[in-house]
Amino acid sequence: MTTGTAKCRTCGRPIETGGRPGRAASYCSQACRQRAYRERRQPDGPPVEELIAGIGGRLRRLRLAPAPAFRADVEAVSAQFARLRRLARLAGEPAVTEPVVTEPVVTESGVTDSPATEPAVTPARNVTAPGVTNPPHATDPPRTTNPPPAATPPRDEDAFVALTEEYRRELRAHCYRLLGSYDEAEDLTQEAFLRAWRAWETTGAIEHPRAWLYKIATHVCLDFLRKHHRSPTTYERVPGMDSGDGPPPPRLPWLQPFPDDQLPDVPAPQHEPDVRAVASETLELLFLTAIQRLPPRQRAAVILRDVAGWSAQETADLLGSSLASANSAVQRGRSALRAALPGRREDWSAAEPTADDLALLERYMEASARADIDAMVALVREDAVLTMPPNPFWFTTRDALFGFVRPSLDPASPAYAGHWKHVRVHANGQLAVAGYLRRPGTSVHRAQTIDVLRVEEGAIAEITTFEPHLFASFGLPMTLPGSDGSGSDEPRGR
Repeated sequence: MTTGTAKCRTCGRPIETGGRPGRAASYCSQACRQRAYRERRQPDGPPVEELIAGIGGRLRRLRLAPAPAFRADVEAVSAQFARLRRLARLAGEPAVTEPVVTEPVVTESGVTDSPATEPAVTPARNVTAPGVTNPPHATDPPRTTNPPPAATPPRDEDAFVALTEEYRRELRAHCYRLLGSYDEAEDLTQEAFLRAWRAWETTGAIEHPRAWLYKIATHVCLDFLRKHHRSPTTYERVPGMDSGDGPPPPRLPWLQPFPDDQLPDVPAPQHEPDVRAVASETLELLFLTAIQRLPPRQRAAVILRDVAGWSAQETADLLGSSLASANSAVQRGRSALRAALPGRREDWSAAEPTADDLALLERYMEASARADIDAMVALVREDAVLTMPPNPFWFTTRDALFGFVRPSLDPASPAYAGHWKHVRVHANGQLAVAGYLRRPGTSVHRAQTIDVLRVEEGAIAEITTFEPHLFASFGLPMTLPGSDGSGSDEPRGR
């Protein structure tokens, strides 16, 4: 791995990349990241009117056949809808204001040290100011109308950067479990740090920084979920498409994969390792789908207790509820999870794939590169399930699944999509591959899909296919050089 330098997008200062895997740094400090975030008004791209017109035009041109063209058109529309959703979300958010700067007051008798206005943000619930003794998660201290200058320490950017970077990965994974979306977890982790930054100047010593940041991040996510009410539905039949005779699976259009290399280096502590409804480090899609069914506060209570490792009293204090209410939410959530998750699955702790799992994945990749459809069929269970969030396509049997993909894999078919090349990636603690497609008549493999696989009894039981816009988050390029598919120049993901 080589090192290099890049320039901060905000101040232009050089950034040492250090050759770390994953997405390259864009800002030299947390302060620059926050400044850029505050200044952002909308994502890059066409104006809203042009975006809506483009979506309408694509929808009118949609054709069900051939299947590869239909899929490509729907993926293009989905990408435009994602940008539109982002614009709508930003438009509905309140404007972010800068922290109040307290200036000396000039009077006829001279200059006084008293601030002209109150601080805009009161201390967080579990923040302890100098000289005040509070329990780790006590209730909010009473608001003071004119705090003395000594209780308002000067802003220390270096200390804040160190604090946020220490807990960034843990909080991003926490937000992801609450939301199920990597993009939203990124945005709301940053929003949590912005709220923390605005409170930083007006708080005293932070006695329990992890609890303080968890509280802020949890409430940021709960605020978002209150404004964007959603819960899993089930897939509906697509006219003209054979989805198999199995029951429609749950549908979460917002579901996205999470790169394993962005998980915290040290697992969060567990208070009750004997709780078997969930385990501390699971990010598997089956678990995420099940927990997204819970009401937001119930979901947060279960995650705080059984994943983040808070005690019952800490969870109640963090959520601002009584101990009885928090315990009731946890018990109801655990019961619902046990009903939703497979009964044969007793241990949900994250585990490295076995040698047999990795060998299965290699055979899957090789068969796809050779367009050996029979070899691929042999690796998949008869009751396999394929979904493609946010797209509406789904299949609940092996025959239906390969009935859909076979024409696009067969070079002799008029619907042949091109040559596939797969790179192994690490997503959600599961086997996963990034798929690159070289279309006929071209020489470059382009980013196409991220497939997260669930294996049962030595065969692929479920494939969840995601769109390619998160390749950069997995440290992957958007294109690869063309090859004959022999594997001699096959790159390896992390």
